[in-house]
Amino acid sequence: MSEIVMRPIARIRTDFPDKFGIPRQSGLVEELKGAVVFEPTYRNADALRGLEGFSHIWLIWQFSEAVREGWSPTVRPPRLGGNTRMGVFATRSPFRPNAIGLSSVKLEEIRETEDGTVLIVSGADLMDGTPILDIKPYLPYTDSHPDATGGFAEPVRAYALQVCCDEGLTAAMTEAERQALFGVLAHDPRPSYQDDPTRVYGLRFAKWEVKFSVSGDTLTVQSIE
Repeated sequence: MSEIVMRPIARIRTDFPDKFGIPRQSGLVEELKGAVVFEPTYRNADALRGLEGFSHIWLIWQFSEAVREGWSPTVRPPRLGGNTRMGVFATRSPFRPNAIGLSSVKLEEIRETEDGTVLIVSGADLMDGTPILDIKPYLPYTDSHPDATGGFAEPVRAYALQVCCDEGLTAAMTEAERQALFGVLAHDPRPSYQDDPTRVYGLRFAKWEVKFSVSGDTLTVQSIE
């Protein structure tokens, strides 16, 4: 089999220094912002000519923290409790024959910076520094399928937690940062097979270390430092 060589064209800057806490799908938390910063070789404004007319784009990227030798034909989706195996090609698991991810994000702005032309996006589900392999425009007349079915993922589509947090804990945050964090927490960062109400979890979000616990359908923020 011939080898395919792919080079990152950009890297994304987000508020997630770790994998833990990243939304499991793009678009779930619209308040999350990211900046797509192109590698020097690809910092050419001509390559983005016409992109300003699109509201959304596709990011094709590498699961850089999940690259491994070999592969398994089945994986255990977190939302099914981590105990049920499904075919890898019926999931969006990072553990694939080729560690490639696909995200649909909103293009908020095309901004000129000291790093060249940068794409400001919202709704991204990527870790800080994730390599971007390609960018394509989202075409609503072909990419949107209102009658599509969601298979085994459909029953958990509306799953969310109620977030309880003392107002004083978020006093140092802007309202946008607060809304983004609460959106992340509401979608339950924990592995689905963990359900210990006494356990305190730690999540790094932007410059903060967030501690929380979950009991039933309620997530309680313990501290933000």
